[in-house]
Formats: sequence, structure tokens, C-alpha cells
Amino acid sequence: MGTPSARRPTGWPAVAEGETEAGFQPVPNSTASAAPRSTAWPDACDAHLHIYDARFPAIAPAVANATVADYRRVQALLGTRRAVIVQPRCYGTDHSCTLDAIRQLGLANTRGVGVVRPDVSDDTLQALHAGGIRGIRFSLYTPAHAVVGFEMVETLAHRIAELGWHLQLHWTADQIVAHGDLLARLPTPLVFDHLARLPLPGGTAHPAFALVSGLLAKGRAWLKLSGAYLDSMVGAGGGYADIAPVARAWVQAAPERLVWGSDWPHSTEPHAKPDDALLFDLLADWAGTESARRRILVDNPAALYGFEAP
Repeated sequence: MGTPSARRPTGWPAVAEGETEAGFQPVPNSTASAAPRSTAWPDACDAHLHIYDARFPAIAPAVANATVADYRRVQALLGTRRAVIVQPRCYGTDHSCTLDAIRQLGLANTRGVGVVRPDVSDDTLQALHAGGIRGIRFSLYTPAHAVVGFEMVETLAHRIAELGWHLQLHWTADQIVAHGDLLARLPTPLVFDHLARLPLPGGTAHPAFALVSGLLAKGRAWLKLSGAYLDSMVGAGGGYADIAPVARAWVQAAPERLVWGSDWPHSTEPHAKPDDALLFDLLADWAGTESARRRILVDNPAALYGFEAP
């Protein structure tokens, strides 16, 4: 065997780079080489993932090996049962792939987050709701290729309010602060993607932390503990340790307003996929207690996405 992987925290069984634990079945779009050290409860939820399926036309390149069948292998690895499928950018406002994935995984345990524009019809919104969609996403972190814009946020928030949906925001920390007044007056719950994208090394010193914390405290918002690799400066080799203080700060601020997501198949990482077992185990470190981890994996997503109470 070679040198044990730097990705694996202290206490994990040593598995060499490029090797896998005996009997382990590799997972598509993941470098996991062993099962997670922490276990999942039966109703644990992966609240952020994407499905790509070549059966459906795309307007941009899609990720390979990221179908429902592939994702079931992620669920088997992590032990999660519930899932939230986020509409990928490559499908624009055509939800055929996402709705099909929800049907395949089962509406009882699966929800979706869509992408719509202000000209969406009421009938379409109702059909999306019946198919399991419970929110719409504004992925404007890199707005150049987005099919929506900041000018659409307030109009669409009012359109979806009666459905009980939320607005999911993948914005930079600077964008969050710049639109603070807008966020304060929206009539819908807000969900901040990927730890609110607080940049390092400043982390919680960024004014977005205080702004989002205030919304969480008022019960106006939720936040996803996901995408540890997006802003980490030490990366997988350092176990994303520099992200831990940010994640723990969110847990301390509002453990009842957090959910966890894998962000599989990690479309932002085309050349070096993360270890999904490690990403799952990071939550145990961040949460601090099993009761907090259970709240984040089971109770909070049930409340946010309307799953049957555990």
C-alpha cells in the first residue's frame, strides 16, 4: 500500500491513495474509497444534489454518470434516504429531468428546487408543485450564464409565496450584503446555499455572516452546510479544515435552521472529485453533538421540504 490519503481524518482506517477498502464499490463522480465513519438515520436527507440524464436535452454540457441510478449508489454509500434535487443550470427552465428524477426516487422521500422566470404560468407552477418542487433557485454567484437575474427575485418571490415555496440563493457573500434590503422585504423563506459562500480567510468576519445570522434568528431563512470545497484554501489534502470554523459558527448560531447536502455530482470540480464519505463525516465534526447532527440531517429538512415528520 502507499501513503494513507491526507483526506482521511485522524481515527479513520488507513486507505492508500488510489486504493479502496476491501469490498468497497466505487461511486460515480466521487473519490470515496471507504464507507463513512458516521452513520445516517433512516430518514436522513441529502438536501442538495443534481441529476443529469442524457435522455433529456440540455442547453449546456452536462455531467456524465450522474443519473438516478448513479445517485442511488451515493445513497447506499451514505445511508441517506431522503433527497432534494436542485435543477442544474444546463437544463434552463425545462424541469423534465428533475421531475423524472423525483418520480424515480419517489415523491414521499424526494423534493426538488426549480428555476423559473417571471413569465411562468400559474398552471406550470401548480404542475411543478404536484411534481415535488418546493422552491426556486437563483444561482447568481457567476451570473454570466444564469437564466435568471437579480431583477426577477422580488417578482418571483410574490408569485411563489402562496405555494409555500422558498427562494434558494447561491450568491456571493458580497452579493448577499449588497441586496440586504431586498432580502429583508421578501415574503418567502430564504435558503442560502453552500455556507453562504463566506470567503476565506475572513470567514465569519464578512458582514454577510451577521446579515444571514439575523435572518436565521428571525426564522426567515435556512442555510445549507454543503460545498466545503468551494471556498476552502487547503482543499481535500487539508481535509477542508479551514472551512470548519465557518461551519461550526453556523451550527452555534442556528442549529434549527440548517440542512446538509452532498452537492453530488460536484459539477464545479470536473478534474478532482471530492470524497463523499469524507464530506458526510465532516458534518459530525461540525455539529459537535449527535442531537445537532440528527436535527440537521432529519428534523430540519422534514420541516423545510414538507417530508412526513420522523
